[in-house]
Amino acid sequence: MYIIPIAWLYVAVMMSVAEATAPNGTILGAIVTFVLYGLLPISLILYFMGAPGRKRAIRAREAAELAATNAAVPPVNKEP
Repeated sequence: MYIIPIAWLYVAVMMSVAEATAPNGTILGAIVTFVLYGLLPISLILYFMGAPGRKRAIRAREAAELAATNAAVPPVNKEP
């Protein structure tokens, strides 16, 4: 699952190195290249890919809270 983000970060690092070592390149340009082409897109992709897992965790937490609430409250006997 993480092979594509790792490969993309490798490409972004290589682009940054090329920017820094170019005759008219700068370190600041390399940092901006890495952030804009590497970190920002990968962080967005990983955040969106993690959304279903976060939803499942929220539902599981709510179900556990509901089960704990139901276990703590004794059943009401409605017999006359």
